[in-house]
Amino acid sequence: MANKPIHHVARAIAALLLFVAAQGVALAQSEQQALVNKAERTLSNFLRDPDMTWLQQHLREAKAVTIAPEVVKAGFIFGGSGGRAVTLARDPKTGRWGGPGFYTLATASVGFQAGVSVSEVITLVMTDKGLNQLLAPSAKLGGDASIAAGPVGAGASSALLADFISFARAKGVYGGVNLDGTVVSVSNDWNEAYYHRQGILPPDILVRMDAHNKGAAKLLADVARASGK
Repeated sequence: MANKPIHHVARAIAALLLFVAAQGVALAQSEQQALVNKAERTLSNFLRDPDMTWLQQHLREAKAVTIAPEVVKAGFIFGGSGGRAVTLARDPKTGRWGGPGFYTLATASVGFQAGVSVSEVITLVMTDKGLNQLLAPSAKLGGDASIAAGPVGAGASSALLADFISFARAKGVYGGVNLDGTVVSVSNDWNEAYYHRQGILPPDILVRMDAHNKGAAKLLADVARASGK
């Protein structure tokens, strides 16, 4: 009988620890979901932009699409750019879109520059080689795979041959970002948090497509609709 208060305290402490752990998972989840929600808005911005005709017309040809809602470029003499992105991929057999996988972008640069700009960037992955690069832990755009700036303007009709074709909408002193030389790295911790699976890898998400989160349903539907699939 004397041990009952101790047992009650132990159970209370255990319950508190479980609650704290759950709150921590929820907080991490909210970070990833916030990025997915921002990616929805970025995709909408590009699909409504009359200067993004080429992207709108060629999205249906893409193997995958990477959306970075905020790529920040800053510096004075030595600078660089970086941000977080999500990648969605299309099943070549069924046309069904899967994902997202979470990534980070980082570019170093040297030169005279001052100020800060923020761009929202969408990159179409046009080849199997490009998609395979995103399945690796990291890839260097323009090094491991070719990258080109996408045509911008209502009359853009250029034919491009590149693994990645990137489009940016920017505000700030730079007027945009150049992703050539950018290192794209898998965010394993964000993928694990979003899908609640330890050790989950990009092929699980983007190729086998056996990882799902209902929070990405709208983004997947929007991409599918825009690509005609």
